[in-house]
Amino acid sequence: MLFTVNNSSITSDSLDSLLRIAPPGAPILLYEDGVFSAMEGTRDSKKVKNVLKDHPIYALDADVEARGLKNLIQGIKMISYDGFVELVEENDVVPWL
Repeated sequence: MLFTVNNSSITSDSLDSLLRIAPPGAPILLYEDGVFSAMEGTRDSKKVKNVLKDHPIYALDADVEARGLKNLIQGIKMISYDGFVELVEENDVVPWL
C-alpha cells in the first residue's frame, strides 16, 4: 500500500496518524503541503528520519519546487509525476487526509 500525505503537520496530524497504522515497508508519498515534512531542521525532522528506517519516503518534486523548499532530509527520494504514476501502478493507494 502507498500512503499519501498532502497536509502540513502544522495544520493536520495526518502524518502522525498514518505512522500509527502503516505496516513496515509501506511507501509514503509527501505531496502538496505534505512536502513540508521533508525539510531538514523542522519539528518533523527527527520523526521523519526515524520513519525512513522502516519506510521509503518520496516527495513530489513539483510541490517541493513550487514551495521553494531546500535542504531536504537525506534519504527522501524526490520523484516526478511519472514516478508518482509508477508508485500508483505498483501499489494500492491509501490517501491520508
